[in-house]
Amino acid sequence: MRSARIAEVAPEGAAEPAHISIRGLVKRFDKVTLYDGFDLDIARGSFVSIFGPNGCGKSTLINMAAGILPMDGGSVLYGGKTVKDTRIGYVFQNYREAVFPWLRAIDNIAYPLKFLRLGKAERETRIERILAGFDVKIDLNRYPYEMSGGQQQLVSIMRAMVIEPEVLFLDEPFSALDYEMTMFLRERLQHALSAQKVTTLLVSHDLDEAVHLANEVLLLTKKPTQVAARLRFDAPRPRTEETSISPEFIRVKGESLRIFREEVRK
Repeated sequence: MRSARIAEVAPEGAAEPAHISIRGLVKRFDKVTLYDGFDLDIARGSFVSIFGPNGCGKSTLINMAAGILPMDGGSVLYGGKTVKDTRIGYVFQNYREAVFPWLRAIDNIAYPLKFLRLGKAERETRIERILAGFDVKIDLNRYPYEMSGGQQQLVSIMRAMVIEPEVLFLDEPFSALDYEMTMFLRERLQHALSAQKVTTLLVSHDLDEAVHLANEVLLLTKKPTQVAARLRFDAPRPRTEETSISPEFIRVKGESLRIFREEVRK
């Protein structure tokens, strides 16, 4: 019997209904069925890391949930609302393609605010708030091509957060960065999320990162993809380097690795 704590769907009538509800999700690529009747509930304000075998559709899952990729069947609702009626923030893995090279960094950050019906004063307040939250020390009047990869990804993250999203999707946002910048961005992201109650889903191929950042690790099976397990990790925040050597971190990582290996061998 698995020793991990398996998080279950909240029963009907529970005080805290799911924020993200995925029902009967279907996705096929040519003759390959990736998802077939996939169900998932995510609690409001939770930080969930998605981890699983290569090709199981981790990025595809959040792309469908975010409305970037069409579904072949099923539904995704956010507190009963569709994705069109929900403020979504999304951070892509490839920051070079995500930022607009013809805009200065500060204009990249401010860009999504033009689609919200906000006055000039409120737009400026939001920009000031996000810059303070990330403790920005770089010159944001530069263009992306004048910045390092880590600085470009910082701009991309702030752009996703400046709208004060209800839901934030992170698709391997640190995988192309060096270790020092990764640690800095992880710390800044945690700080920013602590100031906003944002339901966050992170796709990661790094198990240490998946456990370190999340309060729940969602482990997926091989395709047709289902949920293999949901493991809680309730270490206090902000998470630090010491978190990664704590007994609970080691336990959750070990259990995650065991389940992952079982799925890979199938």
